[in-house]
Amino acid sequence: MRAVVAYESMYGNTRKVADAIAKGLRESGEASVVSIPEATAEVVAAADLLVVGGPTHVHGLSRQSTREAAVQAADKEGSVLHLEPEVQGDGVREWLVGLAPGSGRAAAFDTRIRINPLLSGRASKRIARALRRHGFELIAPAESFLVTNESVLVEGEEDRAVEWGRSLGKVLAPVRVGGS
Repeated sequence: MRAVVAYESMYGNTRKVADAIAKGLRESGEASVVSIPEATAEVVAAADLLVVGGPTHVHGLSRQSTREAAVQAADKEGSVLHLEPEVQGDGVREWLVGLAPGSGRAAAFDTRIRINPLLSGRASKRIARALRRHGFELIAPAESFLVTNESVLVEGEEDRAVEWGRSLGKVLAPVRVGGS
């Protein structure tokens, strides 16, 4: 199994979750982690499993205005937030629009603030819908990983992401063995 975990991250939390998911996936095969700009058509086509994630912004996927707001928040005097290098580029929303039709397997995740999802929204639901529309088969329900109001990953979420990655790998393991 070859898995690709593609992510968009503002302050590093979604990247940490992507790394943890890949760690769990590696128990069943190969797994690489790429930022959305690195998730080219060739990278996606070479994957047996595509896992896509991003931060939840204003009830859904980030957009240019919410990425600009993230930059402004990090630039405020006294802020302890540190921006990821790709914040200024396109995010998952734009990437999904340009995603070529696929026929592989996929899963979606997000990071969101630790409140009721009816109040925060879940970017993972929109990612999952878009992946399905592009022809991917979803192998698991969309998953959320939580951050605090201060944009810090909640304790235990990285471990939970490793376990989720492990569970995704187990879903594909019978396919790999049966296809040999």
